[in-house]
Amino acid sequence: MTSDRRPCEKDYQVDCIGNADVPSPLRLAPRYSEGTPSFIPDETRVLEQVEFTAGALPSCEASFEKAGPRATLAFDPARTKAAIVTCGGLCPGLNNVIRSAFLELRLNYGVPEVLGIRYGFGGMDPHTAHPPVRLTEQMLESIQNDGGTFLGSSRGPVDPGVMADFLVSHGVQILLTVGGDGTTHGALALTEEIRRRGLRIAVVGVPKTIDNDIGYVDPSFGYATAVARARDVLDSAHAEARGAPYGIGLVKLMGREAGFITAGASLASQQVNFCLIPEQKLVLDGPRGFLEVLRRRMNERKHAVIALAEGAGQELFANASKEFDASGNIKLHDIGDHLRAQIVTFFEKHGTKVNLKYIEPSYYIRSVPANATDALLCDRYARFAVHAAMAGKTGVVIGHWNDKFVHVPMRLITGIKRRVSLDGDLWRAVLATTGQPLNFESV
Repeated sequence: MTSDRRPCEKDYQVDCIGNADVPSPLRLAPRYSEGTPSFIPDETRVLEQVEFTAGALPSCEASFEKAGPRATLAFDPARTKAAIVTCGGLCPGLNNVIRSAFLELRLNYGVPEVLGIRYGFGGMDPHTAHPPVRLTEQMLESIQNDGGTFLGSSRGPVDPGVMADFLVSHGVQILLTVGGDGTTHGALALTEEIRRRGLRIAVVGVPKTIDNDIGYVDPSFGYATAVARARDVLDSAHAEARGAPYGIGLVKLMGREAGFITAGASLASQQVNFCLIPEQKLVLDGPRGFLEVLRRRMNERKHAVIALAEGAGQELFANASKEFDASGNIKLHDIGDHLRAQIVTFFEKHGTKVNLKYIEPSYYIRSVPANATDALLCDRYARFAVHAAMAGKTGVVIGHWNDKFVHVPMRLITGIKRRVSLDGDLWRAVLATTGQPLNFESV
């Protein structure tokens, strides 16, 4: 993972709203070894670092509060109103999260009313034409079979004061936000506004990123589905490349700053010859540059498949102007079109005409329904978010770290991103599978 600073002990502390003195209505089976209900005490911790050198135990201060149902709650379920909002780009599994969170709130805790906020944080602005909807079991009966989000989504910030006013005016005590880094920044700003006003409202996040790059979230939901669908596309690109003389299949996949989808799909496919990700510098020219290495591959095997992350090679546009999208992200330059043109021109210069098929399946991959693996993951993220909110936890995101679900404070998760390690097991496996060099160099 990457970060501008090292976390300190206070970063792991979870904020709570008032006293949690309402007995939980959940009926949990007793633990086999203890004979007591399976509620999780706040004192149960999960270490951030589980690997250590013999004789040097890791500090317990660097640990997360374990997620799960609490024996006592901060809110009386019968008098609680909750709301759910989905923000940012689409991702497989959003509907699963909405449905599972609703069912946990309504059927297990007995919360009488759950609102669905339409089209992201924008739906909390009274000036929009998208009022919230009261969710029902019938309404959500089969949405898990559909891609996208039943509630709609959008990008861009909304004033925290406006959002706080919305929650107060609608009598909402619990807000579940489903989104990525931009959503978490917005939810954190809202939490701080709520605290400033002294309101008794809990804000809990469910982390969403198809790129699998949120800190302390491994894996994020939607990633397994994205890899499976991307593998299908790569296999098709391989068939196209093999079916034409000097065929090249070039597939651009999602991954702004992290190459997890591209690397994972390349390994799953086993048909990729070049995996290009943002973490690795892309050098096109020179005797050891990508184009020359590709030419040698074509001379030997007469075909090639290239898996390209959308954020790869952005250093090639260093002199271009920078623009930002509604979420505050730098708009990426189109490395796919650029690389396609460079490949065709390079081979023509060397007297070879290649048959290049360029495939960009990004919107297809992110808008499909979740597969079985992600459906199970979505259900657990959603239910753990509900448990946290009912217990009065606020300003937290549900993380998955060291095989445990944990409460990660939003102030910590917004400063840390996961990246593919170029000396880690995943990338070493990619290099072994593709046969590509460790680095592309100009000399």
